[in-house]
Amino acid sequence: MPELPEVETTRRGLEPLLRERRILHLEVRDARLRWPVPADLPARIAGATVRGLRRRAKYLLLDTDATGLLLHLGMSGSLRHCAPDTPLRRHDHLRLMLDSGSEIRLHDPRRFGCCLPLDPAPDGGPDSHPLLEGLGPEPLDADMDGDYLFRRSRGRRGPVKAFLMDQATVVGVGNIYATEALFLAGIRPGRAAGRVTRAEYRRLAGHVKAVLAAAIERGGTTLRDFLREDGSHGYFRQELQVYGRAGEPCRVCGTPIRTRSVGQRASAYCPSCQR
Repeated sequence: MPELPEVETTRRGLEPLLRERRILHLEVRDARLRWPVPADLPARIAGATVRGLRRRAKYLLLDTDATGLLLHLGMSGSLRHCAPDTPLRRHDHLRLMLDSGSEIRLHDPRRFGCCLPLDPAPDGGPDSHPLLEGLGPEPLDADMDGDYLFRRSRGRRGPVKAFLMDQATVVGVGNIYATEALFLAGIRPGRAAGRVTRAEYRRLAGHVKAVLAAAIERGGTTLRDFLREDGSHGYFRQELQVYGRAGEPCRVCGTPIRTRSVGQRASAYCPSCQR
């Protein structure tokens, strides 16, 4: 699944190509995404001028001077900027045609993504789409720090990794980056969230920010068939410390990396470095 760094990398790549461009047409080649693309969406967005492309959690928000778009890449989707004569692929479900003569295509083999209308927030307030309700702070925001995580975790008996991946706690910290941040903070993924100390949460928050920032800079981890907006791959995966390295020696102490199931997800950790 494209994680937050992949989505943010896509946003940064596409935003300058979209800003102030007029949308000529939205072609829906297959409306059967996770939620069906509304039949009237092409008519609602035709002629609109793009004002910007934002990200909230793993959603992309295309703002226009009229109706915008709420986009999600699902399990293996991607958005690609290309020329109109670029050969269509089997799972290119949407084509957003621009007055620049180029287009944006949503490629989604599993059809777990979405493309839904996004109406402007009244009076410039927060976005009120149902899919955006109940989300926690962004992991790179200043208010997502160790003190915040410590307060939220009090009384929690569930594993700290599941707590960190809960979208109501903080958005966009997926399996890969939670695994890596917990290793760097020296915290085992199965420890009860309520038993992690304030000092440990301060370390963890710092490592979450550092790992995500580094992954964004390097274009993500390139899991399976994820592609960036220009069709290239990210290259952060080679820097992973524990994720996907079960049985291999820890890069710090040499102890073999182990895995255990946490929240129905395989979680790699070093039994010596993490407590």
